[in-house]
Amino acid sequence: MSPFLQRLDASDRAIFARLCLTPTCSGVQRVFWSVITHLGGARASIGLTMAALLLPPVQGHQVWSTLLLLGWSHLVVQLVKRTVGRPRPTEKLALESLVQVPDRFSFPSGHSCAAMAVAVGFASAFPVLALPLLILAMLVGFSRVMLGVHYPGDVLVGQLIALITAYPLLG
Repeated sequence: MSPFLQRLDASDRAIFARLCLTPTCSGVQRVFWSVITHLGGARASIGLTMAALLLPPVQGHQVWSTLLLLGWSHLVVQLVKRTVGRPRPTEKLALESLVQVPDRFSFPSGHSCAAMAVAVGFASAFPVLALPLLILAMLVGFSRVMLGVHYPGDVLVGQLIALITAYPLLG
């Protein structure tokens, strides 16, 4: 590993250590961040996107564009995850995660990518909702670090993948 990547990794771990909740955190904190984190999971991201079909101002093509963005960005995340193979903080640092760990690889964050993909997809259709949607997507990413399943760099790259994927699909 190059010296630059070693420094980047060390910084990522240091930030993680400051932000990660401990198993002794309050139940309220754990529940709050767990609810937020699950908004980036497959059931919530796909389900909420599909549920938007029931809303009167939503047109079907907006939902399908968002689902396409979600699918393509997820594909990129999985390809990068399997190529890089970065162990999760729970394995590398022998920590206990405060939520179930979906797989053994950390980089990049699929939950962060999914939340950002849905946020950007609907923000492009409803610009007035852009700020709250983007804030919620950022909170999903932050929750992944707080709950001990991702390093901050994993989250940022996951969100970046959603944004880069959105450009050709929504632009």
